[in-house]
Amino acid sequence: MGDFVTIYEVGPRDGLQNEAKPVSTDVKIDLIMRLKEAGLRHIEATSFVSPKWVPQMADHNELMAALAADHDDVSYPVLVPNLRGMDAAMTHKRVDTIAIFTAASESFTQKNINCSIHESFERFAPVVELAKAANIKIRGYVSCVAGCPYEGAVPISRVAEVAKKLHKIGCYEVSLGDTIGVGTPRHMQDVVRVVSDVMPLSEIALHCHDTYGQALANIYAGLEKGIRVVDSSIAGLGGCPYAKGASGNVATEDVVYMLNGLGMDTGLDLNKLIDAAWYISDHLGRKPVGHVANALKPQDKQ
Repeated sequence: MGDFVTIYEVGPRDGLQNEAKPVSTDVKIDLIMRLKEAGLRHIEATSFVSPKWVPQMADHNELMAALAADHDDVSYPVLVPNLRGMDAAMTHKRVDTIAIFTAASESFTQKNINCSIHESFERFAPVVELAKAANIKIRGYVSCVAGCPYEGAVPISRVAEVAKKLHKIGCYEVSLGDTIGVGTPRHMQDVVRVVSDVMPLSEIALHCHDTYGQALANIYAGLEKGIRVVDSSIAGLGGCPYAKGASGNVATEDVVYMLNGLGMDTGLDLNKLIDAAWYISDHLGRKPVGHVANALKPQDKQ
């Protein structure tokens, strides 16, 4: 595997879905365009979920309709929890990739989507069938790969089992999520090693939260094992409503700064990422969570 690292941006969806303060559709679209201008080519845009459960994603139809005018070579994946969400997503021509999600923890799966791990795959079946028929790519998420807020330690063998199953049903990529940020570098390397025994390493991504300040170290550990796809969230937005105390995803600008220092290529403009981080943080009424955006403030923020 080469030295190019693909950054999969989750801020507009995974980041903003947990915000208490409403974010307008126009601001979301502006943020997405800024991320695109920074060079990102995989920007997870929204979720086709019930507004009752995730009110911040209630504008998914308006958002994807607006993105239909964008003809650049950028993918705007959407999270789809069930068949109803898939039906709605398929009405938008800009939806070329969907994301489905489960966990390596039974307790977390019950809390998050109110079913068992096995039942989550049963829910996926018709969604996956529709996606394949429409030539829509499928990405899979596995939560709690390093630990669960309800069960504690999670066996790596179970992580591998769930990841293998997602890959087998047709996920082109499986993202391994340290949902509560308890992972440490050696453990994350063990996770990558065991999962890569059951599916191609090139189709594994890491999704690290920074609750314990370990996200960059864990990503670096994954890079050493050959990981070349990293999920991140602009300004460090996000958290997890079903994982008490879980802070946001690792900041995109922090990841890119580290990768630049390692001499690895992302194709991204760090200054434009920092500008995007401040743009959305200003709208949220706070500073970016990420370190780099605060250390390298734009002139008007000095």
